[in-house]
Amino acid sequence: MHIKAFEKLLRTKSLHCNVKFMIEGEEEVGSVHLGAFIRDHRALLKADMVLVSDTSMIALDFPSITVGLRGLAYMEVEVTGPNRDLHSGVYGGAVANPLNALCNMIAALKDVHGRITIPGFYNDVVSLSPEERKLMNSVPFSEADYCSELDIEATAGEEGFTTLERTSIRPTLDVNGIWGGYTGKGAKTVLPAKAFAKISMRLVPDQKSATIAQQFDQHFRSLAPAGIRVEVTHHHGGEPVVTPIDSSAYRAASAAMEKVFGKAPVPQRTGGSIPVVALFEKELGLKTILLGFGLDSDAIHSPNERFGVVNYFKGIETIMAFYHEYAGSSNR
Repeated sequence: MHIKAFEKLLRTKSLHCNVKFMIEGEEEVGSVHLGAFIRDHRALLKADMVLVSDTSMIALDFPSITVGLRGLAYMEVEVTGPNRDLHSGVYGGAVANPLNALCNMIAALKDVHGRITIPGFYNDVVSLSPEERKLMNSVPFSEADYCSELDIEATAGEEGFTTLERTSIRPTLDVNGIWGGYTGKGAKTVLPAKAFAKISMRLVPDQKSATIAQQFDQHFRSLAPAGIRVEVTHHHGGEPVVTPIDSSAYRAASAAMEKVFGKAPVPQRTGGSIPVVALFEKELGLKTILLGFGLDSDAIHSPNERFGVVNYFKGIETIMAFYHEYAGSSNR
């Protein structure tokens, strides 16, 4: 979308500001080299603002602009028991099973109310006012349709919060994968030597990914029963961000969406993480406009992930309109 919008603006000689493109392919594995690149090339990357479209909107007939993202702390755990896989008949009942232990340890990370049990986990969580929460829940949303689309009977999560709040302003802890022992066809009565899991935590302002990772590490090790050893690997993290809605860039984005979609967009916090947004702010002092056009029905991170053709073309139009609005702003 950005490249096609840029192409059209150049062809029609209607681009009235300078644009720099940054293209990198490590976003889904933590952008491990991007921070050093930014620090080494501050002069090259000097700008007034950043435009990113790796976000979604509420609906085609209800446009929105993302103004808040959750952070991320991503961990991998390895739980070890005996020095080799054992026969579960000969040794079962006498030796701690790493898979059983891992499941119990993971289960202990949340209480019956959906609260995360890591000591200090909620210390820095910023609570929104009742007025802010009411406004957040005023957007079109059907719990029944949400469940129907996912083929689930009910939603789940931290008690005392709505689905929209749980997926945006509250932190989470989820198992992304778990494995160990025999997983092939048929039966093999094995007591495994090792078990593994990948666990991610989505963070909200003002949680810090390094602090949360350390808290998780310490607490998870403390949950191990006798006969079990634990290793915790910190894969990558990112910080939560909230972007302002009173800047000239946000006003330009809002005007552009209204021009293309026929309705002024609402600001919306969402649950995903884009660590580079906090990185741009920390290293370059730049705020980011998250002008996205995806939908919740796009099956992100699932088979048949998709992006609508209508969204694609409207995205191109909106990006072009943004450049016109931003370059022509009286505040520039």
